[in-house]
Order: sequence, then structure tokens, then C-alpha cells
Amino acid sequence: MNINFQSVNYNADSKLIEFAEKRIKKISQFYLNIIDVFVYTKVENTNDRINKLVELKIGIPGDDVVVKKVAKTFEEAINLAGNSAERILKRRKNKKKF
Repeated sequence: MNINFQSVNYNADSKLIEFAEKRIKKISQFYLNIIDVFVYTKVENTNDRINKLVELKIGIPGDDVVVKKVAKTFEEAINLAGNSAERILKRRKNKKKF
């Protein structure tokens, strides 16, 4: 599984990249056939404080799973996106069995 991290309009520090990689590795426990994961982080230009956007693009055989979340911090947005991706991948895995 390849993990690609990309930050748009800012420079990400190593702690954030490590946090994202650790969280993505937890997702791989639920679905074993993950080919690659792209993590896009972006700071949106809005007036409110909830402006950190995270997009996960998970490549699996057949098609891709895309999850977008917005939160106050990147860590919170990565956790929210990871939780959603886990639910989606569990559903796909269960459908695949039947």
C-alpha cells in the first residue's frame, strides 16, 4: 500500500504527515486489498474557523473510495475521514462476500 500526502496552499510539518500515515495504516486492517491512498490537505479561504479540508482517495480494485471532511484542525478532519472510510470499506467487504 502506497500512501501519498499532499498539502495545498501551505507546508505540512512532519508530525501531521506521521499522524496521517498512522491513521491510514489503521484503515488497512479493515480492507486488505488497498492499492494506494492519496491524502490531500488544504486550508480553505473562509471567514469561519472550520476551514481545514481533508480528502482521502483510497484506491481499491474495481473503483476508488473518496471521502472529504472539513474540521477545525487537520488531525480532527483526518480522524473523521478515516472513520467514514472504515465504514465504507466494511460495507464493501460485506457486499463482496455475498
